[in-house]
Amino acid sequence: MAETIAERRLGREAALAMQTVADAVDLARTVERTVAADTLSKDDVSPATVADFSVQALIAARLTRDFSCDTLIAEEDASTLRDAPHLAARVADCLRLADAALHVDQVLALIDRGRGSPSRRFWALDPIDGTKGLLRGAQYAVALALLEDGVVKIGVIGCPRLSLGEPSDARGDGGIAVAVRGRGAWWSGDSSGSLVRLCVSHASKPQHARVLHAFETAHSDATMLRQVVNALGVEHAPWLMDSQAKHAVVSSGAADILLRFPTPRSYREAIWDEAAGSLLIEEAGGRVTDLVGRRLDFAAGRRLSRNVGLVATNGVLHDAVLEAIRNAQPKPLPPGA
Repeated sequence: MAETIAERRLGREAALAMQTVADAVDLARTVERTVAADTLSKDDVSPATVADFSVQALIAARLTRDFSCDTLIAEEDASTLRDAPHLAARVADCLRLADAALHVDQVLALIDRGRGSPSRRFWALDPIDGTKGLLRGAQYAVALALLEDGVVKIGVIGCPRLSLGEPSDARGDGGIAVAVRGRGAWWSGDSSGSLVRLCVSHASKPQHARVLHAFETAHSDATMLRQVVNALGVEHAPWLMDSQAKHAVVSSGAADILLRFPTPRSYREAIWDEAAGSLLIEEAGGRVTDLVGRRLDFAAGRRLSRNVGLVATNGVLHDAVLEAIRNAQPKPLPPGA
């Protein structure tokens, strides 16, 4: 078989991860047609949950095939499905759209592969990052990362609805963002497999910065956001967006700053929420830390327990953002551990 562009430029593991995420995005697009017409909430065992579980099972199956010795750490487990056999059957039906027929018990076992703990080498997966964005017809993502000795080596983010360079919820044709440590960050937006290099912006004046923030107010402290934006003198209102699609936008240079203030303040991000996206921004030339300037510590467990919140920038603006956060704090941030 001829070597693909991704294999030649990024290596075999990254190429396999890209294809895995591309297949998962295709499945998500198929499932989303049902999700978009359904008003059930995720807590009520909606098709959104079917999308989460179906994508996780598919990626777990591909990782089992291609990287059988690697651990998988993912957002979902199969306990909900075991309590709802009809939902488990629906997930199995979805899997048949993308893979060979699987028995329900096999599907449950694949999903539960994601219950692993960090080891020397493992994959971190958020099968549907931005479920509410999916339901709203806005942005969502499939995020997969390979970590070795606590360091993110490969990050792949499938963005089914993103128009690269458009920092809004406007729907686009979608694509795959990929980063390999030491080999840069790239975007593949068509079926040819072509890769376009991603580079952060060169913006140096905080007042002109384009700021990204979570769409859902429950996901980050909007009051802190306003205080920091005001302290920086930013002239434009923040753009609101779901999922790690935001990281791809910063990596492309279409936005300059991405902020996440935990609510409650004791909340700690899961590693699958940041692993792929953080590498993407760093390899595009940006900088990623927590709110007090510490690098993200992916060796602390399933959550970033030694970090608090997120600051991701084009690098040039990073110190100014950290200073604005320090000035805006009503009291010291809690320690990361």
